[in-house]
Amino acid sequence: MPKQTPKTSKKPMPKKSPLAPKSFPKMPPIDGLWLGAGESGTKYKDRPDVMLVAVEKKSVIAGALTKSSMPSAAVEWCRTLLPKGVVRGVVVNAGNANAFTGKTGDKANYQLAAGAAKALNVLPEEVFVASTGVIGEDLKTPALLKTIANLADGGLSPTAWQNCARAIMTTDTFPKGVTRTTKIGSVEVNLNGIAKGSGMIAPDMATMLAFFFTDADLPPSVLRQLVNDNLPSSFNAITVDSDTSTSDTVLLIATGARKLSGKPIRSIKDPRLKGFNQSLKEAMQELAQQIVRDGEGATKFITVNVSGAADDASARLIALAIANSPLVKTAIAGEDPNWGRVVMAVGKSGEPANRDRLKVKIGDFNIAKNGRVIANYDERPVAKYMKGREIVISVDVGIGKGSSRVWTSDLTHEYISINADYRS
Repeated sequence: MPKQTPKTSKKPMPKKSPLAPKSFPKMPPIDGLWLGAGESGTKYKDRPDVMLVAVEKKSVIAGALTKSSMPSAAVEWCRTLLPKGVVRGVVVNAGNANAFTGKTGDKANYQLAAGAAKALNVLPEEVFVASTGVIGEDLKTPALLKTIANLADGGLSPTAWQNCARAIMTTDTFPKGVTRTTKIGSVEVNLNGIAKGSGMIAPDMATMLAFFFTDADLPPSVLRQLVNDNLPSSFNAITVDSDTSTSDTVLLIATGARKLSGKPIRSIKDPRLKGFNQSLKEAMQELAQQIVRDGEGATKFITVNVSGAADDASARLIALAIANSPLVKTAIAGEDPNWGRVVMAVGKSGEPANRDRLKVKIGDFNIAKNGRVIANYDERPVAKYMKGREIVISVDVGIGKGSSRVWTSDLTHEYISINADYRS
C-alpha cells in the first residue's frame, strides 16, 4: 500500500449552520459514567479530536452498525463485541475513519482499544472504538494513545458532554446533544446522547456516530430491542446526499446505577418501559434531525411525508426518492416551488403509485390532485413559503394505507465546495 501522509487541517471551523439549535442542552451527569475530550493534533489544530468514556463495572451495551460492505476497522471490532453486551469504555477519534486500511487498520484499531483498556484498567474486549473522517489513510496511533492516557489520568468528568460532542465532529458546524429525564416505574432515570454527522448521510444508517447513555438498570437484550425499535423512525429516516458511510455507529449504554423496583425488565413490551422508550425515540429523532440540520451546505430543513402507499416499506422508498432527488433539493435551495420534480421523483421510485389519484402539497398549500394541478392554482403564496427555513412536502400516491416520513436538506453550491476541499 503506498505511503500516505495525513494532512493536518489548519482551516478555521466552518460557519455555523443557519438551521442549528440555539444552544447546546444542559446535560446532567449519568451515574456511573465519566467522559472527556482531548487534542491529539493528528488531523486538526486547536480543537479536541479524541473522546474517551469510562463506565463502571456491570455496564451493558447494544447498538447498530453500518450496512456498508466496506466497513471500517472500528465497525468490525464493535460487531464482534456487541453480542456479549459488556462495556467498560468507548474511545472515538475524529479526522481519520481507519477504513479501507487492511490489516494495518485492524492493528491500529486494536492499539486504540488496548491503549484505552490499559489506561482504564479493563480488558481490550470491553472497549468499543469508533473512527470517523478520511477513508483510506493509515491511522497514526502514537499521538492518539498519548491523548487517551492523559484523559484517563485525571481528564475525565461526569459533565464534559459538550466538549466530547465537539471532539467527534468532522465537517460538522455545531456539536449535537440531547437529554431526557423520565421514569421507569417509580425510579427516575437520565438519558443523554451526543452525535456527529454532516455529509455522507443516508440510510442505512446515516453517516454518523451517535452515543446514548443512561443510568437505568436494563439488560443488553432490552437495549437491543430499544435500539432496533427506534432506528427506523430516526437515524434510518434521514438523508443528506444518499451516500452511506463505512463507519456508521449507534451505541446505547446503560450503567445500571439506578436500580429499578419490582421484577427485572425483560422485554420492551413491559409497561414500565413505555415512558423510557418514548424518551429514547424522541432523543434519537432529535439527534437525527440535528444531523440533517447540519447537512453540508444546508439552508433548508425538509420533511417529506408520503401516504397512500401499498405499505410502509413502499412509502419509505418513495419518500427517499423525493428526499434524495438532486432536482428536488436544488429547486428547494433556489426557493422554487417546482412541484413537477416531486411528481418525477415519485415516478422514478419504481414503487406503485396511481398517477390519476396523486396528491401533492407543499406546506399547507394544495398543489395537485387527481393527476393534475388544482384549479386556479396560485403559485405566489407557495413561492413565499419556500423562502422559509422549514419546508414540508406531502404526497399521497393513492394506492393503499402505507405511510412514511423522512427528513433531508437542500443541495447548495456550498456542499460542492465543502466536499471538493475535504482533504485539503
